[in-house]
Amino acid sequence: MPVLYFNDVIRDAGTLAARAALLAGGFRRLGLEEGAVVGALLRNGPAYADVIGACRIAGVYYVPINWHFTPEEVKFLVTDSGAGALIGEADLLEAVAPLLPAGLPLLGVGAAQNPAILDYESWLEAQAPYAGPAVSPRAHMAYTSGTTGRPKGVIREAIPLDGLAERMAKIQSVIEATFGTKPGCRVLIPAPLYHSAPTLVMQNALQNAETVVLMERFDPEAVLRLVETHRIDTLYLVPIMYVRLLRLPEEVRARYDLSSLRFVGSTGAPCAPDVKAQMIAWFGPVIHETYASSETGMITVINSHEALTRPGSAGRPVGEARIAIYREDGAPCGPNEIGLIHFHQPAWPDFSYRGNAEARRAIERDGLVTLGDIGYLDDEGYLYVCDRASDMVISGGVNIYPAETENRLLMSPDVADCAVIGVPDPEYGERLHAVVEPAKGAEISEPALIAWMKAGLAAYKVPRTVELAPLPRDDNGKIAKRRLRERYWEGQQRRV
Repeated sequence: MPVLYFNDVIRDAGTLAARAALLAGGFRRLGLEEGAVVGALLRNGPAYADVIGACRIAGVYYVPINWHFTPEEVKFLVTDSGAGALIGEADLLEAVAPLLPAGLPLLGVGAAQNPAILDYESWLEAQAPYAGPAVSPRAHMAYTSGTTGRPKGVIREAIPLDGLAERMAKIQSVIEATFGTKPGCRVLIPAPLYHSAPTLVMQNALQNAETVVLMERFDPEAVLRLVETHRIDTLYLVPIMYVRLLRLPEEVRARYDLSSLRFVGSTGAPCAPDVKAQMIAWFGPVIHETYASSETGMITVINSHEALTRPGSAGRPVGEARIAIYREDGAPCGPNEIGLIHFHQPAWPDFSYRGNAEARRAIERDGLVTLGDIGYLDDEGYLYVCDRASDMVISGGVNIYPAETENRLLMSPDVADCAVIGVPDPEYGERLHAVVEPAKGAEISEPALIAWMKAGLAAYKVPRTVELAPLPRDDNGKIAKRRLRERYWEGQQRRV
């Protein structure tokens, strides 16, 4: 295990291992046997390392819960997952406790007023280290909404102990190729651990890294400072973080030594080619992007050299991954023909949706699964992801993929986040409409944003209208585009 740095807290490998063993023993005392589930309502912090380590030891799944969720949203994830305990920030537990099942153990990080919330540190000190048999290690149970509906818990099959070493070697090989973590690396994680990819990076780093630096929240200049201070060689970022880093003034960028960086991994959303090119010009050829999902793990990877020669590609299959593109009629697509992306990554065990086997069966074809993404493979097998099938807009017979328009909007320093959808149009059938959350303190107008988009996009990709408003989100934290659409398509004979 590594040395963990978080703000002023430093925990060495021995401390991390000891705390994980105590928590694993505590899980057993709470009645959480192998295959059980615990909820984690935690901000980024050292307690996450305890949970991840303990779940490996005790064979317990943890559900990372977005701490921005309302109490009702937290209740849904806790009850739907079947969690046998909930570890969380004390202030967050105070809000949700009245809605949770009576008798559910609540372990609070920090001071709590509610006597039903046990003080996590005191409780942990009173536990005995895990002394049970070796079990198959477990990790997180991610919740994902796919294209519609409430989130579904992705639960992965346990790896038999007699095949554990071989399977873990395959998984490690894929993670090293896509996120860069390998034995002895020095990792910085500025992303929230309630998201699937950062929590996977954290899991792997706790097993292999020499140093792990966990940030409380993303701050662009702080990222640069920590890279220099800790000589970070492996960094996880998402495209919106690239955008915010690029907004730093040149004099701030030049202030920090980033020469230790060897690998920057990214996933979660396609990265706009011009953003990636700017990051490569600044950081060097260390930028990598992977196409991945909570269900299947990492499917492709593309390095900096490939990205510059094939802008917009998500790369080629990593490890033994397979990809196939199908037309609407089920026939296979040819090279450069857009269709529904299907894939499989055999490094990871198979998965199911907790309590929803029908949804799992519905997305499988020929041993591959689809999550509704649209794209194509070129002549050399490079994958290009256009958009979600449910997000595609057909305007005047032209297929438009809003992701490109959204990427352009996010390049504006005045935009915090955005969503582009299709709304009814009497002439074209559908037209583009953008909903934009302004950046803090920004004063922007619809004409200014339209002019910004026109400067970088073909005219047909520019929304005719822009709305400045907060964006609705699903229980998993993703923008709920279907809720935006419903306002416009209600009462229409045709629905998207």
